[in-house]
Amino acid sequence: MENADLSLRGERSRERWTGPFSFEIERMSTAAKSKKAYDEASISVLEGLEAVRVRPSMYIGAPDKKGLHHLVWEIVDNSVDEYLNGFADSITVTLHKSGDAVTVSDNGRGIPVGIHPKYKKPTLEIILTTLHSGAKFGEGEDYIHSGGLHGVGSSVVNALSRKLVATITRDGFVWQQTFKRGKTASTLEKVKPARDHGTTIHFEPDPEIFKVTHFDADWIKQHLEDMSYIHSGLKIVFVNEMTKETHDLSHPGGIAEFLGKIVSDQQKPAVTPTAFHLVKEGGDKMEVALQWTESTDEIFRSYVNGIRTMDGGTHEAGFKSGIVKAIRNFMETHDVKTKGVTINAEDIREGIVGILSVFIRNPAFQGQTKEKLNNPEMVAQVEGFVRPALESWLNSNMSLADQIVGRIVLAAKARQASREAAAEIKRKSPTQRRLNLPGKLADCKSTDLEETELFLVEGDSAGGSAKQGRNNHTQAVLPLRGKILNSEGLGIHKTLANQELSDLVTALGTGAGENFNLNNLRYGKVILLMDADADGYHITTLLLTFFFRYMTDLIRKGHLFIAQPPLYRINVGKEILWARDDAHKEELLSKLKSNAKPEITRFKGLGEMSARELADTTLDARKRVLLRVSIESVLDADKTFVELLGKDPASRFRFIMESANQITVEDLDV
Repeated sequence: MENADLSLRGERSRERWTGPFSFEIERMSTAAKSKKAYDEASISVLEGLEAVRVRPSMYIGAPDKKGLHHLVWEIVDNSVDEYLNGFADSITVTLHKSGDAVTVSDNGRGIPVGIHPKYKKPTLEIILTTLHSGAKFGEGEDYIHSGGLHGVGSSVVNALSRKLVATITRDGFVWQQTFKRGKTASTLEKVKPARDHGTTIHFEPDPEIFKVTHFDADWIKQHLEDMSYIHSGLKIVFVNEMTKETHDLSHPGGIAEFLGKIVSDQQKPAVTPTAFHLVKEGGDKMEVALQWTESTDEIFRSYVNGIRTMDGGTHEAGFKSGIVKAIRNFMETHDVKTKGVTINAEDIREGIVGILSVFIRNPAFQGQTKEKLNNPEMVAQVEGFVRPALESWLNSNMSLADQIVGRIVLAAKARQASREAAAEIKRKSPTQRRLNLPGKLADCKSTDLEETELFLVEGDSAGGSAKQGRNNHTQAVLPLRGKILNSEGLGIHKTLANQELSDLVTALGTGAGENFNLNNLRYGKVILLMDADADGYHITTLLLTFFFRYMTDLIRKGHLFIAQPPLYRINVGKEILWARDDAHKEELLSKLKSNAKPEITRFKGLGEMSARELADTTLDARKRVLLRVSIESVLDADKTFVELLGKDPASRFRFIMESANQITVEDLDV
């Protein structure tokens, strides 16, 4: 994988993990092609919800921590759809004491329970056991705005739960039905009379699908709180039975209040005291809020029908385009002189914190996880909504506009200065650039940032294999001896007194800390290549700490990666399969014929792999998997490093005790 809020691309599948760091994965297939006969017996038909259980990644992204929590989002989104269409105003999400069960309740209409006229089964049963069933893609007016498109959300949650209990209140009664692993475990039962209405879904994720079924209470709370800003009239309550806490997450201030929170969290001062806020009511509602800050990064959060689109899409493209055109029109109208500096779109957006929320009838999301919107008409619609209003706001607030334009011009000048510095560096000869490099560095011949890569490897043995297996035109190798210094809480001078870190900084050419200059970077990709064991993970964490503290822009600009070498080689006859970890090994073994006799080799370290094996699985850009590291939240990342690597052992003990129930015995490397 070549990229990873890590990133994997291959043929090409894409996954993402979120937290203090975000990992997007780019995956290239590393398994040898099968030579099995392709005939009539090769064809299988998956019935009911079996397809979801066999290929959960098609529906939830991956059966990892993010996929686990996606189950919660699917059920919550259904409740939000009731609110969006005027049938509910309250949602309660309960994380039960065990930590591996969630209940979502709303006061909407309640899922229909009567016998379906066509299928002659309770409608509730059809919705929860059949893909593509629901009221969100018909021609009626049951759901004018909805995040659900395909009628698969609830049924997917049912398929991936060891137990799901649906309790429906409607038609004067409470109704209940139980399901296990996507199949009915009881008939629909009329429990008792009732006057109110609503839907309650209780589910317990299936440990046969998810390696860890313990939910993260903070993640759920944060997700629900973000939603409460987008839906300012919706009451959202989060009940954490593990800590016996109840949180009212209602935020009547809506997106304007949300913008203030994000700006405050970034700890960068705003350029203007007043933010731009615009709302379009009636029909397809749109709302935007934005403010320029002194940060060098731009932050955009976009939502469609209340669902966050992590990867943006056409609506976000229209938002950005509208901002850029409004600024340019303002500068042209008022004849703003930039004295030889050309203003580009990146200069205009630098430092912006922007939030966009749109509600549309027929959203075309990219995939079931709904992280990107593809409706082509939304570019023009959002741009046409934002551009004239923002331009008018600037013309009506000249003092604010002057501050914003001044900020943009400074950004352009800084960019131009950086470009000139970079050009000066490129003019230097390869000999000049290679002066005083560490002796153990096996450098590459190319100096083109678009193709050069530096592999940081663990020890001389692995370094030897990497040096022999690399492409010496574009790939450099720097071996590191043992576990490097823990730089958390240390000053830059003490940190760089460590020989390994000093050599690393010299090899990169950027300097570190206040002296860091990304324009001097000698390699386009910096790749951490460590053993796939506890020691390797520890060294990776120590390096991430150093990069986060003293080379933050290396991460922000997308230059830092983590390699994914295989932990196992599986020989099946003449076929060789490579497994990244225990879970991947079990997945590959489960697909073999029953009479197959695999020979499994576990690598104790990268040094045990031949140079050719390392090249084929980890170094070759056509086959490998890389994770691109990015920072999802600076504050969360800072907190994590302080807790796990800081000087206070009490914080580590607390973290270990709080996280112990999220670990299985198989995760331990002892």
